[in-house]
Amino acid sequence: MKTKHVIDLEDLSLDELMEIIQLANRIKEKPSDYSEVCHGKILATLFYEPSTRTQMSFKTAMLRLGGSFIGFDNPQNSSVSKGESLKDTITVVGGYADIIAIRHPLEGTAKAASMYSAAPVINAGDGGHLHPTQTLTDVVTLYNEKGRLDNMCIGLCGDLKNGRTVHSLIKTMSHFKNNRFVLISTPELSVPQYIKDVMNVSDCEYTEVNSLKEAIPMLDVLYMTRIQQERFKSQEDYEKQKGIFVLDKEKLLNAKRDLKILHPLPRVDEITTDVDYDERAKYFAQTIYGMYARMALIMTMLNHPDKNAAPRIMPTHNLRCKNPNCITLTEKYLPSIFREVGGDMLICKYCDGRTLI
Repeated sequence: MKTKHVIDLEDLSLDELMEIIQLANRIKEKPSDYSEVCHGKILATLFYEPSTRTQMSFKTAMLRLGGSFIGFDNPQNSSVSKGESLKDTITVVGGYADIIAIRHPLEGTAKAASMYSAAPVINAGDGGHLHPTQTLTDVVTLYNEKGRLDNMCIGLCGDLKNGRTVHSLIKTMSHFKNNRFVLISTPELSVPQYIKDVMNVSDCEYTEVNSLKEAIPMLDVLYMTRIQQERFKSQEDYEKQKGIFVLDKEKLLNAKRDLKILHPLPRVDEITTDVDYDERAKYFAQTIYGMYARMALIMTMLNHPDKNAAPRIMPTHNLRCKNPNCITLTEKYLPSIFREVGGDMLICKYCDGRTLI
């Protein structure tokens, strides 16, 4: 594996991605063969916001590989509550652990963490930006349940603006031939422009619609997401969006028999419980695939020989990102790193936020 950190699943080549998927399947078939491969290794789980599946999946994955874990699931139980910077936390923990999984409500945090960590860093979700290990979970699920990762019509429904799982999945699936996307959301919760840019560059066909009922007959995969209350500025704004898209048994009457229904979970009210008994519902099986996916990723990343701190990165521009949720606005020591697009726009390398020059 060429990269030390996995901040975005784009950090992996397609060949590397397929190797991890195949390793996950080998582990699934015979887990006892891998029960001691991480003996003596330590995973640090640094979770600055709530998580059930991702956090427990990482911990379970490491335990099933024979390793152990340290970390916190509430920053108030750490020195973060005393004002410790991300840089200092990561520098210390990177000396204790062999690999780090970090989740944070601010976008670009995992990228920032990787700049100061001697240990490999895995992005376990950064705000509404990216969630690469959920996407790895999704592609392992699809590879097993559909038998392919190409030639599919993929519907994504719900909060497509703040849905980091949606952003990561589109980016990855756009690399496989003949995939097309149906984006089902309200105008207020449509996918960000940088994700549309990804589809445009990849020549992926996509359509934006506002009716789940009308979209469902054409889909090979339906990826449901919740409306994320924690991403809204006010309860009033959230109330306007929740409950608009609900998958129920009636809508499934018009769906393909081989449709696969995925959801990153947690579920709120966007899938009725009677759908759980439909053979097309794969969201609980998805959580098990996720454990094997993370086992395979941990194994692969621990084979990376580099355990040295990253070299100091210098700023590229004397500007700050305009995204109010970018980590650089809180951790002000971080260098401003942008790439230029079209001569008049900068793209933040932490959060993909756009800034006009």
